[in-house]
Amino acid sequence: MSEARKIAETAIADVVNDLRGIVGAAHVFTGASDMSAYLTDWTKHYFGMAIAVVRPADVQQVSAIVKLCGAAGIAIVPQGGNTGLAGGGVPSAARPSIVLSLSRMTTIRELHEAGRTVVAEAGVVLEILKDHASAHGLLFPLSFGAKGSCTIGGNLATNAGGSNVVRYGNTGELCLGIEAVLPDGSIFNGLTGLRKDNTGYDLKDLLIGAEGTLGIITAAVFKLSPQPLTQVTAFLSMASVDAALHALNLIQDRTGQSVEAFEYLPQPVLSAIGKAFPALKSPLQGPVETGVLLEVGSSRVSDARTDEAGANHLTSELLILFEELMESGDMIDAVVAQSEQQRADLWHMRESVLESIMAYGPSYHFDISLPLARISGFLEAMDASAAALGFETLTIGHLGDGNLHYALVSQDQDTWNALPLEEAKARAFDLLKQLNGSFSAEHGIGQSKLDVMRALKEPAQLDAMRAIKRALDPQDIMNPGRLIPTAE
Repeated sequence: MSEARKIAETAIADVVNDLRGIVGAAHVFTGASDMSAYLTDWTKHYFGMAIAVVRPADVQQVSAIVKLCGAAGIAIVPQGGNTGLAGGGVPSAARPSIVLSLSRMTTIRELHEAGRTVVAEAGVVLEILKDHASAHGLLFPLSFGAKGSCTIGGNLATNAGGSNVVRYGNTGELCLGIEAVLPDGSIFNGLTGLRKDNTGYDLKDLLIGAEGTLGIITAAVFKLSPQPLTQVTAFLSMASVDAALHALNLIQDRTGQSVEAFEYLPQPVLSAIGKAFPALKSPLQGPVETGVLLEVGSSRVSDARTDEAGANHLTSELLILFEELMESGDMIDAVVAQSEQQRADLWHMRESVLESIMAYGPSYHFDISLPLARISGFLEAMDASAAALGFETLTIGHLGDGNLHYALVSQDQDTWNALPLEEAKARAFDLLKQLNGSFSAEHGIGQSKLDVMRALKEPAQLDAMRAIKRALDPQDIMNPGRLIPTAE
């Protein structure tokens, strides 16, 4: 153990007292029961230890905490809603650490309707920000199942994706600027909201997706979009994945790139949902080999205008296109939501997928992305390989942007324990490399994918990451042991 580590451990009581002085005693947790929720990730696969959980109220308090911990050699693990799936927000026992929870920083500081921007602190829950924008007639499009508990800071730290990336992009693409505390405690204020600012390195993009290893994002300014005047939500049964992607391009062409979601839900997943949630029925009769949840939105008045039969222009255009796809054999069947409740039911089905897979049995989850033209090739080859090794597979995905959540599963633990998981993982990663895919699309690296990063990321890229980390965080106090694997 290093002398610095010994000093940190002997000074822990003093540090905790100083932390209380910064944020108030009520916002420093040290008891096991008070800290337990912060030391376990959502998957329950990762557990940690901390000397304290600290809940600052503003960026100045965050700065003071970082300076204090830096002087004492204590690591800092930033945490938002703790909804991550890669173990990136949970401390380890390797060194004295605090969890810095941003749960008190929940102010939406300002919204500019003319500029269509909003400034929100890192602890703002995603759904609250979406509702706030909606109340002003605007749209914050980021959306996924955890929207009711995940926070803006965590979304930025992992550059989260979700269902609407096909139209609006990942969190980073929605962000115009950030406020952050760097590892030396200095405050970086980049909340200008400028669309163009070509004045050197873009530190915003350096911290977004860095998983708290280069600093703590405390607030951000985001782009907002017009609320759709009309939305069409449908569930499609397609002949194949390639047929679905052909349909995606046709729909994009006919609607002026207005596809907001294009989600892949094949029959095995629909069956798993029905098993876990019997009230959630498949929206179509019979098996659905390639199911797609489609949502198209438009803010054009002409698309929202209704005809004598009560159908709006966008719906009519899509129904015509569906008929063409059925005549060509690409589409087997389709159902269009006729009410907001039916739309909500379709999305409830989609957002129940992860829980359904977890309930199915033991599993290993890949979060991968592929060029659209190579998705069907991956699925065909990997499904065959997994079956030959004895695995079942449950696959969903944001098909519109090439992101698949591919799960190897089994229905009981004994069978799972006997399966060659490492061989299956190796085959999947080899196939991804051949097809120019990525082994991490939107969930981040955390601690779960460090070995894969070391094995598959280009050495030059890893060396560059390590150099940046050393330059900004020479003490390695910011979320150590996460995202960047140590050099062998």
